[in-house]
Amino acid sequence: MSSMQLFTVINVAALIAGLAIYLYIVSTQLKNVASDLEDSADLVWQVKADAEAIAPGLTSINTTGRITAGALPLLYGMGDGIVLGATFNHDDHVHDGVTRPAMGTRRSRLMEAVGVDLDN
Repeated sequence: MSSMQLFTVINVAALIAGLAIYLYIVSTQLKNVASDLEDSADLVWQVKADAEAIAPGLTSINTTGRITAGALPLLYGMGDGIVLGATFNHDDHVHDGVTRPAMGTRRSRLMEAVGVDLDN
């Protein structure tokens, strides 16, 4: 066997070994992806089961939403009528500038302790 034939056999063997390693790595990754997809499919089926339990209530919610949406123009009109009928005069509520509690001046012994006389 000549050296050219020997190198050819070694190159072919290296190529086959490289392809085998490559296929092993790819198959391992595909198995991981398949496992993740199986877990995802289980989650999707769980979400579907939960959604089926909610579906009958959606009809009621949609009906209530349509009724509320239909009543909004009437409610807007009533609100505008209330606002237009309100008579607020700011001048009636103006104080002398000092806000006092309704119960009168509060006595505090702390003020007396520091020398402030509130009676004068």
